[in-house]
Amino acid sequence: MQDKTGNRFAVLEKFPAVLILCTMALMTLYAWAVLHAETQVEVISLFAIAAVAAIAIPRLGLLDPLRRAVIAAPRLLGSGCVAGVLVLLLAFHETHFALLLLATVMLYAVVGLGLNIQLGYCGIVNFSGAAFFGVGSYTAAVLSTQSPLPHLVILVLGGLMAAIIGSLLILPVLRTRGHYAALVTIAFGILFKNFLEVNDTLGGPQGLKIPGMKIFGWVLSDNITIGDFEISFYANYVLLTLLLCVVAFILVRRLERSWIGLSMDMVRTDEVAAAVFGVQIARWKIVAFTLGNFLVGLSGALYGMMSGYVAPNNFTFADSLILVSILILGGIGNPWGILPAAAIVLILPEKLQFIQEYRFLLYAILVIVILLFRPAGLLPRGVRAYFPGKDKA
Repeated sequence: MQDKTGNRFAVLEKFPAVLILCTMALMTLYAWAVLHAETQVEVISLFAIAAVAAIAIPRLGLLDPLRRAVIAAPRLLGSGCVAGVLVLLLAFHETHFALLLLATVMLYAVVGLGLNIQLGYCGIVNFSGAAFFGVGSYTAAVLSTQSPLPHLVILVLGGLMAAIIGSLLILPVLRTRGHYAALVTIAFGILFKNFLEVNDTLGGPQGLKIPGMKIFGWVLSDNITIGDFEISFYANYVLLTLLLCVVAFILVRRLERSWIGLSMDMVRTDEVAAAVFGVQIARWKIVAFTLGNFLVGLSGALYGMMSGYVAPNNFTFADSLILVSILILGGIGNPWGILPAAAIVLILPEKLQFIQEYRFLLYAILVIVILLFRPAGLLPRGVRAYFPGKDKA
């Protein structure tokens, strides 16, 4: 329905809450259908629907009303995402694989948020994300088997270990620029994997087993039984990863809107101009790199406890590229795009296993198409606003 200015969706914009809730309901329903799909026809049909929607929605002009609705009610979108995950948890309460995939998507989203602090806010390219993810996992493996520390403490220590090692790697990164700095992180990722393979104390190529996580005596690796009603133990990890994802998202958004985020934006935009105005380049690069690696290591520690096993082949350079691709596909600098990008990167290859190794070719083609037609990502970061309540991101 048009108004006098020709806006066909003026009625929708008058009810931003309704528009957001309807959008989240449709996305939750689609996510349920994708996770539930098993046959080739179902999977192909669902991805065809997504492709048609991706083309039709911008052409119909629906993106602008939705963007303005999110700006008008930003907290409602986050609440809708949490509610959607809980609905999927209830729908797949007995399905181990679906819940494992859901928990893994949220963990990778936390990793993407950490990389977003580094690249999206401060302009530091990190191609060793999988290595810091592995630092957290191996820290959890060693401490959970060799110490009596509570597992929640071990999670934090996994993040701290990744941050400490990252603070050492940042020293050569600070002395380089552009692709040379990226090469430093690539070299670290390769060295880390080789170090794990030749280190018998850490299990060598075979890796290490990790016992199930316990929180205040509650074993997360045991199924939940309520009378005759049984829930998969992965539901415990879905709830924990959801909590971690929400906390990390709030932290990243608060950081972006603070004067710290403003300083990082200045460093990313123009280091020379920022230095002229008194911004300490090295300080904010160290803060961004350390804080980002803390989130990555924290996710790695939780992933290791959830999977129960870690090995060097889980933390290769190819895995680092996947993590960076999540950030690029979602939209560099915009935390809202990371979760859907993580879902695409993780769920798409799993659901296309019926075409065997060709699924990676199809995935690569999809990435290229997205980058060609939306080079700024699925949800590009908007122009930064400096007044409360007027953020366009």
